[in-house]
Amino acid sequence: MIHRRTGALCLTLLSAFASLAFLTGCATTAGSGTQGELPTLSDQTDNQKRARIRLQLAVGYYEQRQMAVALDEIKQALAADPNFAEAYSMRGLIYMDMGEVRLAEENFQQAIRLAPNTPDFNNNYGWFLCQNGREKQSIQYFEAALKNRAYQSPAKALNNAGFCSMKMNDKAAAERYFSQAFQADPGNPSTNVNLARLYFERGDHERARFYVNRVMKAEIMTADVLWLAIRIERKLGDRAAEASLANQLRRRHAGSAEYAAYQRGAFNE
Repeated sequence: MIHRRTGALCLTLLSAFASLAFLTGCATTAGSGTQGELPTLSDQTDNQKRARIRLQLAVGYYEQRQMAVALDEIKQALAADPNFAEAYSMRGLIYMDMGEVRLAEENFQQAIRLAPNTPDFNNNYGWFLCQNGREKQSIQYFEAALKNRAYQSPAKALNNAGFCSMKMNDKAAAERYFSQAFQADPGNPSTNVNLARLYFERGDHERARFYVNRVMKAEIMTADVLWLAIRIERKLGDRAAEASLANQLRRRHAGSAEYAAYQRGAFNE
């Protein structure tokens, strides 16, 4: 996810996580499986299966921005399975997008109480804290997510931890997290934009160019990526590259705040 200011999503160009990777987790169910086996989907009760179907419907409505309908599906999922941790985490995301801070926090915390070792729940709650001025507290939840060796998308939590470190002006920690994210997933656009932005702000423009070019080679030409690339080329003195990028910004995003900044020459804002 590409964050608007440090490379956003998240939320935001990360937007919380709109990829909903937390759905890959499977809630632990009491009495599931046989001795010597881990529980699988086939061990679920009928109520748990109904709850999962309702959750899938809720995700679909959430992606369509039909929040009221999504919340109703979550309500039905929890009526079928009151201990369905994924439903609480999903409801937390919905309430976060709606600006319902107290309700979002209650649901994120309930998801973690039910499944404390689920990395996506810790990542989601950490992101919520970061977005609500509690950056320092958020780091412990990203770290909790990263401790789980089964975590399938560690670059997400690493990018989020880096983003929140930048908000705290801890650039050394941000570089460490972003670099680890790059090692975990070199092709992740958010990681590359975050590193480009970090090095641009540091004045290491050659390294900034390296990372932003990786994003553009992947055909990701959002307004904020193009604007960052323009400012990098301007610092490096490559006027031909700057002009070419500016032309793309004009063609693709003429009505954007970034193009307006380019027109008024606000390269250092």
